[in-house]
Amino acid sequence: MSTPFTSTSPPAGKRARIVAVTSGKGGVGKTFVSANLAAALARLGERVLVLDADLGLANLDVVLNLFPKITLHDVFTGKAQLDDAILPAPGGFSVLLAGSGLVEYSRLTPEVRDKLLEIIETVAPRFDRILIDTGAGISDVVLYAVSLAHEVLVVATPEPTSLTDAYATIKVLATQQQRTSVSLVVNQVSRAGEGRIIRGQLQQVVDRFVTPTMADPSVAVRLDLVGEIPSDIAVREAVQKRQLLLEMFPGSEAAKGVSAVAVRMAAP
Repeated sequence: MSTPFTSTSPPAGKRARIVAVTSGKGGVGKTFVSANLAAALARLGERVLVLDADLGLANLDVVLNLFPKITLHDVFTGKAQLDDAILPAPGGFSVLLAGSGLVEYSRLTPEVRDKLLEIIETVAPRFDRILIDTGAGISDVVLYAVSLAHEVLVVATPEPTSLTDAYATIKVLATQQQRTSVSLVVNQVSRAGEGRIIRGQLQQVVDRFVTPTMADPSVAVRLDLVGEIPSDIAVREAVQKRQLLLEMFPGSEAAKGVSAVAVRMAAP
């Protein structure tokens, strides 16, 4: 059974707004959204860091066509300094990349807990926003990474399996971390307005089965739709070429959708 984590309160002083980008299942475009959203936020003038917290199956480096010599694994083991692992990425933001296939970091150990918290505490004063690109699902590592964030952005697609797993994720975050607000991005929509319909469907289920189980049932768990991203052939081409959509096809419908999400998130 997963260990419940409460949301970490940020210390005083100017710090980055920390957003955990997560999903109930893999294959919904979570890392694609994280990378392109970071580029869109950077275009709005924010200093952005993407932290790849998918410690066992990292692929942010693939999406960005980066070949890092130093990763979080080297920082965790003391082989490198944190500053040396922070790399510039295409799109005008910074990244902290994890290594792939590191089984020892696919579960939550005291070392992983301490190192992730230490890294967040160290880099938070240097940026305006940190996007934590978590693994998919509700493992202990994912839930702990999410607990370090001020807000959660769940990425889902219209597929029934994605919606089922998105609901499961929202339920766990609400009941274990007492989160009463979760942001939602619906990726790969086939028509305008589909995101609103999906948000409404998920909200109905949450109202019926999650809110009554909260510590304070009078406080409703609210899903906030921050945008929808159209299904777009340009996305596949950009991913295959390991390029940011916002740089390769800035005028594509999907790029416009990501940019709209960034504008919504950056609004005061």
